[in-house]
Amino acid sequence: MDINGKGDSVDELKGLRITNLDDDDDGNIAVDEDDNGEDEDDDDEEEQESVILGFVEKPEHSWSLLRQQFPSKAGGVPAWLDPDNLPTGMSCVCDVCGEPLQFLLQVYAPLVEKDSTFHRTLFVFMCLSMKCLLRDQHEQWKRHPDKQSRSVKVFRCQLPRANSFYSSKPPEGNATDKPLIPGAPLCNWCGTWKGDKFCSSCKVARYCSQKHQVMHWRAGHKLECQQLSLSPQSSDSNALHGGVAQIKAPKGNKSLWPEYEMKNEHESEYDTEMSGDEEHTDNSLIPRNKVDDTMKSLMDTFEGDGDKKSWASFQERIGKAPEQVLRYCRSAVSKPLWPILGGRPSKADIPICSYCGGHLCFEFQILPQLLYYFGVKNDAESLDWATIAVYTCEASCEGVGYKQEFAWVQL
Repeated sequence: MDINGKGDSVDELKGLRITNLDDDDDGNIAVDEDDNGEDEDDDDEEEQESVILGFVEKPEHSWSLLRQQFPSKAGGVPAWLDPDNLPTGMSCVCDVCGEPLQFLLQVYAPLVEKDSTFHRTLFVFMCLSMKCLLRDQHEQWKRHPDKQSRSVKVFRCQLPRANSFYSSKPPEGNATDKPLIPGAPLCNWCGTWKGDKFCSSCKVARYCSQKHQVMHWRAGHKLECQQLSLSPQSSDSNALHGGVAQIKAPKGNKSLWPEYEMKNEHESEYDTEMSGDEEHTDNSLIPRNKVDDTMKSLMDTFEGDGDKKSWASFQERIGKAPEQVLRYCRSAVSKPLWPILGGRPSKADIPICSYCGGHLCFEFQILPQLLYYFGVKNDAESLDWATIAVYTCEASCEGVGYKQEFAWVQL
């Protein structure tokens, strides 16, 4: 996802790289602050920033979401940037219930400041339990990152242009692009985490956890286990699960969210004189009347005028492009677009980088519209959030593999 282009087409934007923002954005809004929110002193000094909007659509080609294409995507399984040094151990599970986390989305966001960030991708994972998400929101207020129990986790990975995984030449953008190495074998059930455990019978199928082994067994591996154990091409099967040929969701696993490619556009392109009723009527996947009814019902639940004002401002901004699922704006002064006053962090609530000790800065936020595309049910126990704001190391400090960043959940 690039934020340096001005007036470029979506296809052109895909080939650009990220710089810090300095463009004006007349669409920026001001909201009241309280003791639970960001400091009031910053509002007068805040620079208006250009925002890139992320939209999801079904990919035209299966190869466009492979890791050698450096995609931004949502749902399905991650296209790991570093295919070898994957997160392991407790990093892969919900700290509340201990279940393996599910892939939500990834954003390809290289930075031009350093050679080490020539390739740079951020990955977001979360637990499927709303109870865990409620606990996660409670834990984030403790201001002790090393002791928090989180159900939403963000990982950052970056590589220089010259690396052992990909060619230093730009990808051709077709099925001929190949990675230089296959990468670590992945779990045969979730296709997400490293498969460091084997099926005890066939010695071929790999798993990230005992639970996923049981689920795969019940979904059909019980019948194919004997056939796999007799297959002379078991080593080739392992290599394929490392991500050489494809990165599709494993067969039989119905719990993974549907897979989408993420496209990006400048928010300024939606600052037009067109009536809101004239926009997004022909190709919108979300019915306009459903959006309006939902927004009205939410407004009725707010008791304070501050929340109503904040929500109205938020909805006015989002309403320019109601299908957006992500807002990207990385700089030292940028802030999320908060839907309501309550539940916003102060500066003290945002931890420092646990690796270099530097400051974290806001990079992007995830909107609840994404749940609509994933087909998540609208009931009391289903996942739901107002926004998920992702903060990353301002220096994007270096290191091998994946570094865990910080997510703030507003419910």
